[in-house]
Amino acid sequence: MSSSVRLIRSAELSDAPYAYGAVVESGVRLVFLAGACPLNPDGSTAAVGDYAGQAAKCIGNLTEALRAAGASLQDVVSTRVLVASAQRADLGAAWDIVHDAFGDHDVPSTLLGVAVLGYENQLVEIEAIAAVCG
Repeated sequence: MSSSVRLIRSAELSDAPYAYGAVVESGVRLVFLAGACPLNPDGSTAAVGDYAGQAAKCIGNLTEALRAAGASLQDVVSTRVLVASAQRADLGAAWDIVHDAFGDHDVPSTLLGVAVLGYENQLVEIEAIAAVCG
């Protein structure tokens, strides 16, 4: 886990596959990322019709955006995962990919089913905030 991010848990809350909160110590640089979309370098949508495939592409693009900011997934403070579906199975398919990508650094996250996302054939988008020392 990043030394600038401390995940918060409580035995008084139900067990969840993510931390309930995160604390960022003062003096760190915050990185606010635009939603990572499942776009290929040419702008086309990857994995059309595949929630898990699009979530994986979003994680790849998020990882690259973090790298460009001098950060990594271990520096992420929180995420919001948007899935264009009203079906819990579709949300779960995307969530499983995101959760696996973060591993033990299970940051606070919100998973939302939405009506539509911005790009043609887009099913998943992942927003994130990171905190980096220095």
